[in-house]
Amino acid sequence: METASRHDIIGADDRVIGSLEELAALVQGAETVYLRYSCGYEADRDSASEDGESGLALPGLSVNPLTPEQWWTRPIEDWLARQICQYRHLAEDEERYPWVLTGSCVGRGPDCEPLLAEVKPLGQLHDGLLQEAERVYDERFDTGNRP
Repeated sequence: METASRHDIIGADDRVIGSLEELAALVQGAETVYLRYSCGYEADRDSASEDGESGLALPGLSVNPLTPEQWWTRPIEDWLARQICQYRHLAEDEERYPWVLTGSCVGRGPDCEPLLAEVKPLGQLHDGLLQEAERVYDERFDTGNRP
């Protein structure tokens, strides 16, 4: 029996983003763009995130911002690589994968992450992009140095 790849889970009509350059072009549009590691839009569209420690339901989906902050002066690809790699451990569950989205910020979660409602999927990240992000992150950041 053939199983679907994780790229088939989000839906055949959705965009697959293949490079940091392509993701940067998407992020530089008018809307704020976010990253989420999960089973995809179809699995998340009628749900909200939950705070694992308290068990409380959150008012939206927890996400990580891909649109750089105004203080960020390095290349946008550096920001994207860092944001992608900060939560890559969430993709260790084979059903989870990174996808990009936009929506209305309705609050902050327990780790101060944005919580989104009225979510609109923009696409998913290709494995090649994830490898590129890891390479850029490892080459351009002092990953062991914490504040």
